[in-house]
Amino acid sequence: MKTRIFVVAMAVLILVGAVGLTGWLKAQAQTQGTAVHPLTTQAQLDRWETELANWGRWGKNDELGTLNLVTPAKRKQAVALVKDGVTVSLSSNIPTEKGPDVPCPAEWAMLSLNLDKIAFPCIHGPGLTHLDSFAHVYFHGKMWNGDLVSDVVTKENGPTKSSIIVMKDGIVTRGVLYDMARLKGVPYLEPGTRIFPEDLEAWEKVSGVKAGPGDALLLGWGRWVRRAKLGPWPINQQTAGLDNSVIPWLKKRDIAILGWETPGYNPKPEGDVTGDKVHDFALTILGIHILDRADFTALSEAAAARKRWEFMVMISPLAIPHGTGSPVNPIAMF
Repeated sequence: MKTRIFVVAMAVLILVGAVGLTGWLKAQAQTQGTAVHPLTTQAQLDRWETELANWGRWGKNDELGTLNLVTPAKRKQAVALVKDGVTVSLSSNIPTEKGPDVPCPAEWAMLSLNLDKIAFPCIHGPGLTHLDSFAHVYFHGKMWNGDLVSDVVTKENGPTKSSIIVMKDGIVTRGVLYDMARLKGVPYLEPGTRIFPEDLEAWEKVSGVKAGPGDALLLGWGRWVRRAKLGPWPINQQTAGLDNSVIPWLKKRDIAILGWETPGYNPKPEGDVTGDKVHDFALTILGIHILDRADFTALSEAAAARKRWEFMVMISPLAIPHGTGSPVNPIAMF
C-alpha cells in the first residue's frame, strides 16, 4: 500500500513538474522568439518592399516622408499634453572615449582656457544619440521615394536631396514610450530578445495609450540600465530590439519618428536574414526618420511616476547642409 501511494505521489509530482516546465519553456519561447515566432524570410521582405512602400504618397519630390503627418494640428495636440512643465532629456552624454560600445567616439579638446572644440568623426556611431536622414541608407541603389542614389548623392558633395537640412525647423509632436522592460517586469531585456507586434500591443493595453499617425514611437528596453550594472558590450553584435515581423505593423501605425536605445534591428537570431532590415526599411521604404541610440532611462522614470506614457517631444537637428544625420538632444515635456 505504501509503495502504491509513493508511486502515485511521484507521478503527480512528475506531472506537475512537466506542466511547470512546459509553461516555463513557453514563456522562454515567447520572450526569445524561438519556436513560437518563425523568422521573417527574404521573400517576405522582398514582397514588402513593393506592398508597403510609401513612395509617391506625398509627391515625387517629397523629402519628409511620414513627417508630413506632423501637421500644425498635431503639434498643437502635442503641446496640449504639457501639464507639469517638466522636461526630460532623451540623449546619452556624448562619448569622447573609445570602448566596446563606442568604436568611434567624438573628439573633444580645450584649445584655450575659454575655448574648446568638438568633432564627430562618425555621426552614425553606436555611442552617439543622433537623428538619421533619408540619405543615410539605400535599397538596391535607391533612397527614399525611389530616388536613384547616383542622381542625388556624391562622395564629394554628399546628398543634394533628403538630407538632415530638411528638418532644420525641428520636430515637435506627440511622443509615446513603449517600455518593454517594464512590460516584462525586469530592469532590462537580455541582448537577443526579439520584440514582436503583440509585445507592443500588450504594452498599449497596460499603458492605455498607443502611437498613431504623426507620433514619435520611442522603444525602450533598458540598454543603459544594463550597461550601468554589467558594463559596456559590443552593441553592434547583439541587442534586444524589434523583430523584422514588426515592419507591416509600423506601416499601419503611420508614425513619424521611430526612436530606440540601440539599433532596434539587432536581436540577430541564428538563421535570420542579414542586414539592418527594420532600420533600413523604415527609412527607405516607409519614410520614417529614426532617432538612433537614445537614452530613455530618465523618460521611463518620469512617465512611471506620473503613470502617463504620452508627452510632447522636441527634436532639433543641427543645420548641416548635405548631412546624412545629426547629433541631437531630444527633449520630452510632461
